[in-house]
Amino acid sequence: MKLSILMPVYNEQATLASAVKRVLDVRYPCDVELVIVDDGSVDGTRDILDALTDPRLSVHRHPTNKGKGAAIRTASDRATGDYLVICDADLEYAPEEIPSLLEPVLAGESQVVYGSRTFSSNTAFSFWYVMGNKAVTLAANVLFDSYISDLETCFKLMPVALYRELDVTSAGFGMEAEITAKLLARGVRPYEVPISYKARSRADGKKLTWRDGVEALWILGSLRVRNRRSRTGLPKR
Repeated sequence: MKLSILMPVYNEQATLASAVKRVLDVRYPCDVELVIVDDGSVDGTRDILDALTDPRLSVHRHPTNKGKGAAIRTASDRATGDYLVICDADLEYAPEEIPSLLEPVLAGESQVVYGSRTFSSNTAFSFWYVMGNKAVTLAANVLFDSYISDLETCFKLMPVALYRELDVTSAGFGMEAEITAKLLARGVRPYEVPISYKARSRADGKKLTWRDGVEALWILGSLRVRNRRSRTGLPKR
């Protein structure tokens, strides 16, 4: 088994070098590769990437910023592993916990694993950020008759072939909702493992906004209607 770790990067010069080092320093129970996509960064990110030489690493670039979803699509197209997991470069998530997501796969318990965050006073970005995440997750559970605890988690692990089959088209952060909606529509219920989380502030580069939450709700609703139409034989609009 080989794991492809996909890292989208946009103006992350403050944390990028540390994030890459931590990802590659982890002791994994399988072979790994780190696929980085520089999504049109305009700070010192390019220089940092140019200095990286680890043979497990490959770097790809977008000439302009296209969004996280687009960066992950590029990374997944170039992944050579059997499984993939998404790991942002902002260090809100701990790369050292990626092996815990692999455990259910290696044990034959699941092929899709989510790292589920436990928000607390010292890790949450804000009350409204947490409530927004819970609202989007609740909407997914109601629409698809499921029970997951953290739709927006970055740590999503699944077979590379499955991710490509999902054909995720959302260019921005809406990709998180699209991935989950398409998995739930297929009857796939992610295995969840607890992970730690440390949100950064706007000053530190936090990019997610309330608009992304609205987009996520729209995506969930649209995909639920589309899935219902496909099951009943009604024409798609």
